[in-house]
Amino acid sequence: MSGKIEFLSRTGEQTKAIHAGEFPDPVTRASSPNLVMSTTFVTDADSGFSAENMEKDDIWMYSRWGNPTVHQLEVKLAALEEAEAGIAFDSGMGAISALLFHILKSGDHAIVSDVAYAALSELTNEMIPGLGIGITKVDTSDLYAIEKALQFNTRLIYIETPCNPLLRLTDITAVSEIAHSAGARLVVDSTFATPMATKPLTLGADFVIHSLTKYLGGHGDALGGIILGEKEELFSLRKKTAIRLGGVLSPFNAWLILRGLATFPIRMRVHQENALKLAIYLEQHPKVKRVIYPGLPSHPQYELASRQMKNFSGMITFQVLNGRETAQTLAERLQIIHYAVSLGHHRSLIFYMDSENLQQTSFRLDTSRQVDSWNEFAGEGIFRFSVGLEDADDLIADLEQALL
Repeated sequence: MSGKIEFLSRTGEQTKAIHAGEFPDPVTRASSPNLVMSTTFVTDADSGFSAENMEKDDIWMYSRWGNPTVHQLEVKLAALEEAEAGIAFDSGMGAISALLFHILKSGDHAIVSDVAYAALSELTNEMIPGLGIGITKVDTSDLYAIEKALQFNTRLIYIETPCNPLLRLTDITAVSEIAHSAGARLVVDSTFATPMATKPLTLGADFVIHSLTKYLGGHGDALGGIILGEKEELFSLRKKTAIRLGGVLSPFNAWLILRGLATFPIRMRVHQENALKLAIYLEQHPKVKRVIYPGLPSHPQYELASRQMKNFSGMITFQVLNGRETAQTLAERLQIIHYAVSLGHHRSLIFYMDSENLQQTSFRLDTSRQVDSWNEFAGEGIFRFSVGLEDADDLIADLEQALL
């Protein structure tokens, strides 16, 4: 078995997506991975009852501690991210919360992207500071702002690249150097990029987070999240934090996400191909004021995108005149594209995000530089467009008839 694992480590992305973490069942010889729904497993008489007795190579005992189907998913995603290990959770926020509670304690300080996934932003606006942990929000595309925000007790720098919803990028290598010179860890939420675009651990990150609900699952039918990183650290995280918080991934959802991952590299190529066609179309549309897509030369950080991303993914944002009115029109008229939240699904999704509302609820921009950066990318509001796998010409036709 170890020989096969070593061989798979040298294979391409499509081969890893299909085979990593999976082996024919030794009893039934089934080719497809089994779905193991059992919550408990027969164990030895000398097994300890508490997770404190858990050892690295323990067999399965209780599904909150670990599960064979979930483990297959963790191994596959570690292979795709070139990580030593991974821990799967019931959602992306489950993964984020576990990592923050694992690293930070009262008296510590963290630097967090001022624009990031809304639930992470809201968690670090009030709940985390309420525990005596200092949080400084900065535009992490501004390296000087990060350096200026460092404190003697900074333990963590948390970035998203591209960030949700602005599609603003952060230079992972540069920020990793800043973090490590200050004795801090770097966490990268790479949900928008995916391992097909960027492998943050190879660029200096200590941890990578993904919402498996998005591109990695890919079909909009299963919530999940994962933390990836160094094996020793993640074993400690699983034993001391993940098991106790209890936000573990359902084996059934793990099985669904495993099915999605088999086509993940192929899907990402089509997402990128479609998104580039739609971005070019929107850039030429008379009602569209501005389009932001990392694969367009007009993106303010196109050079960084070209250097840091091997796939530009399927996310576009664009501004129009009278955004709120246009949102109502699109919700009523679109025939193929769904007016809905979330992203990374096989079907296309679009949703209007009003700047004033977001700044009152999720994002607290403290400086004029932060406000200027928001305005550059979002203006008064943006449509976040997750371009799916439909025929690009049909998506263009749908927008054409809805944007009349």
